[in-house]
Amino acid sequence: MKSATQIIAACILVAGVLCAASPPAQAYRAFISNEKDNTISVIDTDTLKVIETMKVGQRPRGVLLSKDGAWLLICTSDDNHIEVYDAKTYEFIKNLPSGPDPELMELHPSGNPLYVANEDDNIVTVVDIQEGRVLSEIQVGVEPEGMAVSPDGKYVVNTSETTNMAHIIDSQSHKTVANILVDNRPRVARFTSDGKQLWVSAEIGGTVTIIDVESKEPIQKIAFDIPGITAEAIQPVGIAINKEGTKAFVALGPANRVAVIDAKTYKVEKYILVGQRVWNLSFTPDEKYLMTTNGVSNDVTVIDVAKQRGYKSIAVGRYPWGIVITNE
Repeated sequence: MKSATQIIAACILVAGVLCAASPPAQAYRAFISNEKDNTISVIDTDTLKVIETMKVGQRPRGVLLSKDGAWLLICTSDDNHIEVYDAKTYEFIKNLPSGPDPELMELHPSGNPLYVANEDDNIVTVVDIQEGRVLSEIQVGVEPEGMAVSPDGKYVVNTSETTNMAHIIDSQSHKTVANILVDNRPRVARFTSDGKQLWVSAEIGGTVTIIDVESKEPIQKIAFDIPGITAEAIQPVGIAINKEGTKAFVALGPANRVAVIDAKTYKVEKYILVGQRVWNLSFTPDEKYLMTTNGVSNDVTVIDVAKQRGYKSIAVGRYPWGIVITNE
């Protein structure tokens, strides 16, 4: 029969083996496009520190990861193309054609093709990211900006800032099936995870319009009212909706706030103070944090989602605009 000391020693040995066999927790990485520095800041979401600064093309804006997480895609707007980098080594891989002045982009759920908004030419460019060639050019409204693809891949959505519409496009035929009027200067479009709703922010209109995807009709409009802040300063841009579809967060630009919305009742529950001129925002995959890009204060605000308050500010480059966070 083993003594108590032998049993304890054996347990310690087993625990040590289990610990050694378990891989260490891997932090996510956030990629931030700095529009005026022509750089990408890479943030470790565990330490919440910048671990790399990548030099890229001119005026980087929209950023995206390939579905397998291997590539980082960057809209370098003033270079009129998409730059592709290795998402782990940060080495340049290739350029993709995009059309003039690419702003935002989105991938089909299958991982290919890529849909790019070209502000100067009023088109959405469809790009095969593997072959590096343009598959189609889809005419849309004036000054296209936001891009979204439905979770089932059936619809592609573009927002046109001057036409004030969300254009719903059939992903197979590349034909527009609906033009939905929203408020002035629509910027970002986001589908809910179940694909039943489309949320569209209107920067100058100061609202978010919620569209029923099946009927292709607006069903709700959300306005914002912040004590001490003028209506003109409340300019919705970025939208993030949690996986459960219960909460939505909207970046309100010069109001320096992120609105917290009950995504079922559409009621604004709270305004979270962040940095100056908040543009875009993204959850970490575990939805523990929400990170915002603040263009004027040149930083990223990390929001504790559970507590619904700012947790930390991280200095990045000049005029941070786009954000994407790894899934691994």
